[in-house]
Amino acid sequence: MTDPQEPESPTFEDLPGDALEALAFLRGNLSGLIRFDEEFIPIKIVVGPCGRIVAPVMVAMLQSVDRVLYLPEEPGDEDDSAIQLQVDLQQFSEDGPDGSLADRWRIYHGEPPDVNWATFEVDAARYGELFLMGEAIQVPNPLRDAEPAICREINADHVDALRAVVIGEAKVELDSPRLVGVDPLGFDVRGLYEVIRIPSPRMLLDADAARNHLDELFEKYR
Repeated sequence: MTDPQEPESPTFEDLPGDALEALAFLRGNLSGLIRFDEEFIPIKIVVGPCGRIVAPVMVAMLQSVDRVLYLPEEPGDEDDSAIQLQVDLQQFSEDGPDGSLADRWRIYHGEPPDVNWATFEVDAARYGELFLMGEAIQVPNPLRDAEPAICREINADHVDALRAVVIGEAKVELDSPRLVGVDPLGFDVRGLYEVIRIPSPRMLLDADAARNHLDELFEKYR
């Protein structure tokens, strides 16, 4: 008798439009609040290569049994744009096999405010009137193997072009822009003080598609 296989993770191509919209919103809002017990604490996150949220956390967050992540903040009413995630935390060590996830967070946000690290398992999500199961927004990045090389290429040879794209697309001028993230829904660019999301109007499912879209953006804002 063979062991039962775990169900395969969904892919970006599997997701319906409303789930893609929620995932795009999550990836565009990497700062927010986490509620645990009765406390609300600011938090910065990244999305790991396998789709899991990663962040440095307080011990009290790990010990809590009731945690909700709000990005970018707790909505004041139904018209506010926000996503709410019911999450479980799994602690990991930056000296262990998942240490690269802590490195990824530092690349985005600098030095962490806490020394404890966790991945976030999303049980359920609410985005406006849409309710989703967690797996719908924990989707592995098909560009994860190509992402480091693409970032190195752009940061070595196209910093000025990248700055022009951020100004043109996001109306923000970044000091020392660095491409830090590439996924099917867009690009993450870090400045000295913030991370700017450059969304893609079409899905980028392989390295060639990502590079071609970057070339189009560089040409547009040359």
